[in-house]
Amino acid sequence: MEYNQKALEAAIQTEKLGHPVYFFAETDTTNDRIRDLALEGAPEGTLAVAELQTAGRGRRGRPWQAPADTGVWMSLLLRPNIQPARASVLTLLAGIALTEAMEELTGLEPVIKWPNDILLGGKKLVGILTEMDCDMETIHSVTVGMGINVNTKAFPADLQEIATSLSLEGGREYDRCQVVARSMAHFEALYSEFLAAGGSFAPFRERYRAKCLNIGKEVRVIGGETFLATALDITPEGELIVKRKDTGREEVIFSGEVSIRGEEK
Repeated sequence: MEYNQKALEAAIQTEKLGHPVYFFAETDTTNDRIRDLALEGAPEGTLAVAELQTAGRGRRGRPWQAPADTGVWMSLLLRPNIQPARASVLTLLAGIALTEAMEELTGLEPVIKWPNDILLGGKKLVGILTEMDCDMETIHSVTVGMGINVNTKAFPADLQEIATSLSLEGGREYDRCQVVARSMAHFEALYSEFLAAGGSFAPFRERYRAKCLNIGKEVRVIGGETFLATALDITPEGELIVKRKDTGREEVIFSGEVSIRGEEK
């Protein structure tokens, strides 16, 4: 199965998201390529895809394994006309889009770990990293980076217990061009509805809740302080409602990292 710019252009059938495609045989990170393209005036929907990433990163600056010939490492340029405070929910929309796309393509049932991971079989399948260029009132660009383990057959020893791929879970290889194409199709539909709703996450809350692994689980919240809690729900703004173990008080988590107890590796 070919995986290059021409094959991707043929596969992607959206109106805007995924056009144009910039394909890199090797780059440091696709997020950095989109940031550069955004500064040069690239249109919304521009997509950077790499066969190999040499400096992939996740949340809190962690490295992201992005070898050649196995995965989808891509970043999408968005220029939404919304308040900067609302941009964080684009990560959640990406989570819905990717889980639905992979369900459609594979019949597998991945789940979302709020706010930016997708798991399958209890292991990490997808990482999402959203970065924004803005001032106080205006978004100049949003880069949504997505790393999907597609046809990886084996992981390094330190990742074997925490990472998986579509191929490992589904028992066969998948067409990476179709993974990109269906991801863009699902994302475009969600994004159009999101903009029509004025940047509100409320229309997507139930779809997200249905796929969110955190709800009802004991979690460790890592941010300004670290504490144990039970995840209760998702707000209409896409935030996580938790009940602290130490005080019994309910809190709304806007950002930070949430690990699920019992699955920490």
